[in-house]
Amino acid sequence: RSTISVPRLPSAFVGTRIAFIADFHHSSMNGRSYLEKVVRITNSLSPDLVLLGGDYVHNQRRYIAPCMRELSKLKSRWGVYGVLGNHDHWAAPQLVSQAMAECGIIELTNSGKWIENEGQRLRVAGVDDLWEGNQLLHRALGDTALDESALLISHNPDYVEQIVDSRVGLVFSGHTHGGQVVLPIVGATRVPSRYGQKYLHGLVKTKNTQAYVTRGVGSLGPMNLTVRICCPRELLLIRMFSPAR
Repeated sequence: RSTISVPRLPSAFVGTRIAFIADFHHSSMNGRSYLEKVVRITNSLSPDLVLLGGDYVHNQRRYIAPCMRELSKLKSRWGVYGVLGNHDHWAAPQLVSQAMAECGIIELTNSGKWIENEGQRLRVAGVDDLWEGNQLLHRALGDTALDESALLISHNPDYVEQIVDSRVGLVFSGHTHGGQVVLPIVGATRVPSRYGQKYLHGLVKTKNTQAYVTRGVGSLGPMNLTVRICCPRELLLIRMFSPAR
């Protein structure tokens, strides 16, 4: 659970509860019963909004439809939105997009939607994966004005370094798994990022925006190992508030 200040957050959205889940990696390693547990816990939190950060499957196409069927059971006041990750691209991006649509999950790859509440609006947007896609932030932000704020889902947190648009109030990312294996003194043994351990986990502030990087709910490794050391899986619940003026 985390409380985060979002610049230019409309008063109607102060206190909004956002469940953010990423890196499911549904496969023989992270099976259906585990997905059911993730969905059950998420729904028990009664979020206003659910955001999905990609990597729904490990690599195999046969897990796409079953994964989305489970995720279709997620419930929130304003819906469920998500983007694709690099593993989804490696599996079959078209099939992932199709399954999301069939299961009522709104895909935000290089696009965005407005959420309205009490006459005010908030932009929820997303970009494609940094490794395997193209990031069209201008399309994602649409007609967001300079005095408005947008929530942006980017599977890979390294993309945050490219953001210079001040309309992005908060970025939601996964991908790094928190390092998955974190050793005392040494730290994470491997982080799939160009910036070392900067985007390992938690809230990271940059010159132009801020990002929360989740450790994710799944894991992966060689020879079907799903080892996590000093790096527990994470299902994130964020409560947004407006900074003091």
